[in-house]
Amino acid sequence: MKANGKITILSGHFGSGKTEIAINLALSERTKHDKVAINDLDIINPYYRSRDAASVFREHDVELIAPQNRLASADLPIVSGEIYRVLHDSRYRLIVDAGGDKDGATALGQYYHEWKDMQPELWFVLNANRPFVSTLEGAAYTIGKIENASRLKVTGIINNTNIGLETTMEDVWRGHELSSLLAEKLNIAFLFTTIANHLQKDACNFAYRYEAFFIKRYMKLPWEG
Repeated sequence: MKANGKITILSGHFGSGKTEIAINLALSERTKHDKVAINDLDIINPYYRSRDAASVFREHDVELIAPQNRLASADLPIVSGEIYRVLHDSRYRLIVDAGGDKDGATALGQYYHEWKDMQPELWFVLNANRPFVSTLEGAAYTIGKIENASRLKVTGIINNTNIGLETTMEDVWRGHELSSLLAEKLNIAFLFTTIANHLQKDACNFAYRYEAFFIKRYMKLPWEG
């Protein structure tokens, strides 16, 4: 899993799993770059946010940009101004974990004039098991709303179809088919499929035929330990 530009933004429908991908991407980029920051810009979902993996980022020397101290866990639309420092420091690779749908993408719009000339990558994370984006029409509609709100064009599609630990390869294949159709319909690159590590043995055939990246799950439900 590799990003090519200075800025990579991950967006998608609520429950797409973009935060897991953002965390894994930030850790992967840190093995290639001296300075990597992840910006938790998710002001929509109070349950799965990059800031909840703060200890992981500290361990791997990835800078977390998020509301600090008592505001970090607040269910409020708070963003950190630290992003401006990172944006204008050429040494940094920046991963942005944006909120879901157009409401989350609206927060991206405020930075448009800061990064428009930096050609940020905007990746749409598709989980075909989520109701509204389980059809071609719904997924295409969602992308359109995200693009309008962020004032950016989606540059790539990621298949992250899953239902947590209950995910099967049937889910992955179905997501791959929908992602392929979506990419063709909108003329957007289908980048790759992400698959949780626990399916690695079952996914051998898929990974042999298609671009696949195995990721570690950091965001777990309370009963998963």
